[in-house]
Amino acid sequence: MNTERIYQVLQGPRISEKAAYSADLNNQFVFKVAVTATKLEIKKAVEKLFNVKVSEVRTLNVNGKVKRNKFGLSKKADWKKAYVRLEQGHEIDFAAAE
Repeated sequence: MNTERIYQVLQGPRISEKAAYSADLNNQFVFKVAVTATKLEIKKAVEKLFNVKVSEVRTLNVNGKVKRNKFGLSKKADWKKAYVRLEQGHEIDFAAAE
């Protein structure tokens, strides 16, 4: 997998209370990923970018919300979220990532 595709697959971490709790309890991190990304691509991208071993990847599609504006109703874009569980002893430090 080339470097350009890695940055297309991983669009950024999702920071929330649920993600922080999951990271502390299960050594699991949450990322916003491309809608076309597969579990294998996500696993390879995380392993290459952060130099860690991934044990499991779970994905889910998030439907965009319907919002009201002055032109009527509009729909936000759908997106994909990935829960990435790391092997025991591995940790991701977002501040030190390249």
